[in-house]
Amino acid sequence: MELSAISSVLETIGMLTQQVTSLLGVDDQVESLERELRWMQSFLKVAGSRKADDEVMRNKVADIRDLAYDAEDVIETFALQVASKRKAGFSNCIKRSACCLKEGCLLYQTKSEIEKITVRISELTRQLKTYDVTKLGVDGEGPSSSARRRESRRPYPHIVDDNIVGLDGDIKTLLPLFIDEESECSVVAICGMGGLGKTTLAKKIYQHDQVVSHFKYLAWVYVSRQFQKRKIWEDILSKLSSTNERAWNSLKPAFPIERNSNSKILLTSRRKEIVSHANPRCYRCVLRCLNYKQSWELLQKIAFPRLDFAGYGVDAKLREFGKDMVKHCAGLPLAIIVLGGILATKNNSLNEWQKVSTNVKAYLKRDTSDVKDVLALSYDDLLPYLSPCFLYLSLFPEDYEIRKGRLIQLLIAEGIVSPNQEEDCGELAEDVAEGYLMELVERCMIQVCERDIATLEVKTFQMHDLMRDFCMSKAKEEKFFYIVDQSNACSSSTDQGFRRISMHEYCRIQCIKSTKLRSLLFFKEIPIEALRPRSLVSYEEGESSFCNPLASILFISIIGISLLKLKGIWTYMLNNFKLLRVLDLEPINDFLGCKLPTDIGNLIHLRFLSLRDLSFVRSKLPSSLGNLRCLQTLDLRLERGSCSHSNSIYVPNVIWRMLQLRHLYLPSKCKSRTKLKLGTLRKLLTLLNFNTKSCYVKDLINMTNLRELEINGPFKIENFNELDKNPPIIQAKYLHSLSIISNEIDTRHLTHLLSCCGNLHKLRLAVEISKLPEYHYLSSNLVYIKLVRCKLEEDPMPTLEKLPDLRVLEFYDKAFKGKEMFCSAHGFPKLESLSLMYLENLEELKMDEKAMPSLRGLEIGYCPNLNILPDGLRFITTLEKLKIESMPKTFIAKVLQGREHVPFIIVRD
Repeated sequence: MELSAISSVLETIGMLTQQVTSLLGVDDQVESLERELRWMQSFLKVAGSRKADDEVMRNKVADIRDLAYDAEDVIETFALQVASKRKAGFSNCIKRSACCLKEGCLLYQTKSEIEKITVRISELTRQLKTYDVTKLGVDGEGPSSSARRRESRRPYPHIVDDNIVGLDGDIKTLLPLFIDEESECSVVAICGMGGLGKTTLAKKIYQHDQVVSHFKYLAWVYVSRQFQKRKIWEDILSKLSSTNERAWNSLKPAFPIERNSNSKILLTSRRKEIVSHANPRCYRCVLRCLNYKQSWELLQKIAFPRLDFAGYGVDAKLREFGKDMVKHCAGLPLAIIVLGGILATKNNSLNEWQKVSTNVKAYLKRDTSDVKDVLALSYDDLLPYLSPCFLYLSLFPEDYEIRKGRLIQLLIAEGIVSPNQEEDCGELAEDVAEGYLMELVERCMIQVCERDIATLEVKTFQMHDLMRDFCMSKAKEEKFFYIVDQSNACSSSTDQGFRRISMHEYCRIQCIKSTKLRSLLFFKEIPIEALRPRSLVSYEEGESSFCNPLASILFISIIGISLLKLKGIWTYMLNNFKLLRVLDLEPINDFLGCKLPTDIGNLIHLRFLSLRDLSFVRSKLPSSLGNLRCLQTLDLRLERGSCSHSNSIYVPNVIWRMLQLRHLYLPSKCKSRTKLKLGTLRKLLTLLNFNTKSCYVKDLINMTNLRELEINGPFKIENFNELDKNPPIIQAKYLHSLSIISNEIDTRHLTHLLSCCGNLHKLRLAVEISKLPEYHYLSSNLVYIKLVRCKLEEDPMPTLEKLPDLRVLEFYDKAFKGKEMFCSAHGFPKLESLSLMYLENLEELKMDEKAMPSLRGLEIGYCPNLNILPDGLRFITTLEKLKIESMPKTFIAKVLQGREHVPFIIVRD
């Protein structure tokens, strides 16, 4: 059983109590509460490490969770009602004097509530010590469910499954690594998520006739999580399913893997880092899910065991059901085998198959299912800090591509990763959170969807459908969240006990009754039908012309009623969810009323607020935003006002108060009277849509932690001297990404800005300049450059080809106005991808013989005057793909004539 999610809640409580103990009136009570909570946290760590699985233990853990939540509620409510009103200043003192009686009552109530919680904790502590429940499932009650799962999944080499699909290619690849005398590979590892067939593939290799005849001795070893060396040596002919770093360090001396040895080691593991630790030079085979054709083939082998017999036929309707059901397995072989086993017991009954078809996932998720057990083993093996990160992923809808940056910001805002420990560990919370996510990737529990083409950093994640189903079931056990989806969107009210709600489908916000809500995430827009009365909707559908005066009146009425309903949504949300930490409205992507209400400033506990892509009638943000002092992420990239002729947003000068801000996304265009002071935001890591019309350039110097900067609009440096004689305008040594979109920037100012960014990795320029800055003003660490609408008159290649690490170079939309580009020998030593798009004047691209020696992809499109590819391209042996789009037919013909040296060519009109 996993208790780490509760440990995370208790850690958050500890941080809150540290903040509130400085407030007079509740010091003693909070200190006592904190001591009790720390003991509880220690207990949870012990219980979690033993993985005890017992009903008594589950009940006690639930009690601890409820106590922690109650303590959190009391302290945060006190901070909301009392602490937030304790401001300095004479006028504030007078205001507070008038409320002394009310504040005294609140203090008394808070003390009383904390004392009640402390008594409950003391009683629970007594019970835990009296009955010593941490020993349950360890000494007196037999093995835990985790141990039983591992034992049931223990593999035996003599048991080989004949129903194998999709592994022939892997067998063909791996076999030579074991039997070829010239192979220097001493360790081969098979990795992948549970249920992909790692052990099945290992058995096929282990028992292959060529392997058996090649080696004098073969041993199959199993290493459990609680391994014992003596036991392993005694059971040397047992099996190996998974290991860990400590186990491998202990066992490695017994395995001869030197280069002059003929011995080979074959490992299987869900954890890629174990494989790398075993031998950095090992060959790693990462298994993938089956495609649809392979999935259907495997299902037939299991569901129709007599399919190979002559004269055996399968009903067409059964095939139709089977082909539909196998999609729910998402290519996971184990799930397909389980489903096939279920169907094989139905005696080809059309009625029985239809019953299974109507609810496939329910069959696969049953407690007795092998699928659930296999996935549970990965979860059981998670370290305490990884479990809440994993559970949090279940808040996202099925098949949803999760942006890494947004997920990291949410994890920090939720307190799952704490920024308060940065000084102790010397690592930013964002880096810690990314490390946690990459650990889940290494453990094959989440999948990488997209990587950055230049830096290869992960951009988006996704969960396998069945892994997500398992994740959701565990999260529900922990009362980690409540999801509004098609199954419950129409219900009258949500469960009041949940503190996180994820809206996968729209439901009336008034149905959410929990006043203790901490996180509200939307993944579905509000349907327009929900904002209109039904009688008006039906009338409007039948009315096609607004020439009718009645139709016009009806339209105005609908608008008015919609605005009132939207106002009601905001009023309910801001008055009932005052303890919110996360409010993510981005996916709504729609019109949301007259204006952003002033009451948004009541949500003083907010850490994450996203208003991206929302639109309002009035494009003015309230000054009450300045009350949100705890904000870490603020996204103000709203759409323009719905009924406004201007597409700009007014932002009041209050952001400087948000001293905890780490990620700030300003509107793409601010009103002329907007002028923001940002110099106090010393923790800022991300700043988008900055410009010197709405902000002050001098404030950049204080943002020493800045990692990503986007300048959108005018950029001017006041009192600028000659180049190289100006003080730096930015001193962020970790700034790795810079984007500039501006029609109003002096080339000298651009050059000076670039010279201050010595560690840049990515540069995007959408500025009109006749010539690029000299090479020595550019960061030598650049790996990605994109130039858009620059209208360069001078060939940029002689400058850019000197960058030693440049891997991706893109020219778009009149980035270059000249007629000729030339790449000299040994230029662009690491360039892998080059794009030339919409360069209308380009007539010739020349390359010396040894230019771009690492080029793998070339994209050319919408360059009507370019007649032929450079002759030097034929010397580039690394070129894999050539993409041609909307080019003259003569150009395409010449390309296709000399295609011998390019393996893959794509031509699009």
